[in-house]
Amino acid sequence: MANQSTSTVFLLMGFSNDHDAQILHSVLFLFIYLTALMGNSLIIIAVALDHHLHSPMYFFLINLSILDVCYISTTVPKSIAISLTNNNMISFAGCVTQVFLVATLGGGEIALLTVMAYDRFVAICHPLQYTIIMNWSVCILLAAASWIGNLIHAVLQTSFTFRLNFCGSNMIMQYFCDIPQLQNVSCSDTKVNQILIIVLGLFIDSFCFAFIFASYGYILSAVLRIPSVQGRYKVFSTCTPHLTVFSLFVTTAVFSYMRPKALSSPTVDLVAAVLYTVLPPVLNPIIYSLRNKDIQMGVWKIPQNLKHLIA
Repeated sequence: MANQSTSTVFLLMGFSNDHDAQILHSVLFLFIYLTALMGNSLIIIAVALDHHLHSPMYFFLINLSILDVCYISTTVPKSIAISLTNNNMISFAGCVTQVFLVATLGGGEIALLTVMAYDRFVAICHPLQYTIIMNWSVCILLAAASWIGNLIHAVLQTSFTFRLNFCGSNMIMQYFCDIPQLQNVSCSDTKVNQILIIVLGLFIDSFCFAFIFASYGYILSAVLRIPSVQGRYKVFSTCTPHLTVFSLFVTTAVFSYMRPKALSSPTVDLVAAVLYTVLPPVLNPIIYSLRNKDIQMGVWKIPQNLKHLIA
């Protein structure tokens, strides 16, 4: 790949070069990063230690939390380092790595949220068959398919992106190596790459959208047949966080990658990128914790469960 490009480094120019603005950015991103790490780590530890949470729903939630930790760690620490050192450079290999990981983890987020919708559909619409349908072999297979499928997708996106020549400007107007921004600085024809993004985006996103909304259509129909108000509330309390997280992530990701060029500007591009790369890993644990009493209890019981584990 590198032999086809005259650029051996890129400059990440997403945020201001003003010293005060850089300090503010680094402090804000550090706070966001630590919040995301703490929130997702608490969910991972709580579910791992509490045997009451050893169910398919929380197995997928652990996978989502692990993915979120990796996702935000791919872009934010490098951005903080740039602000603190005033060194905007990222190596060609580092840029390739960022593109590959963002594609893998971003796609994995959508895939896991789709699998979680299927889990809720089976739990609510086929409760008597739930343990049979969603056995541990199926859960592991679905989680593995989510990860492996997106590794293949990321290899495809990354290889097509870095087949391009970067013989002009090496300044990327973003805080990480983003595929649309790399296309902007390439001196090659990017029509094939743009078509690839649109085709894969439409195929994957359309499938996920259709699957999730079909699942929730059946779930809503089943909920309306529950005579107990408390029963309906319990069902909604487990489904609302998932639907909120999915809507937030997909809306911002689709806008970032598939919006018309007329809607593109440095500020809009930067805000959209932050919304789909930084916000979900921070908000996911908050949303799931606020709406899920089992997770809240699991978090409060962490010291007690750790004590029993050590003993």
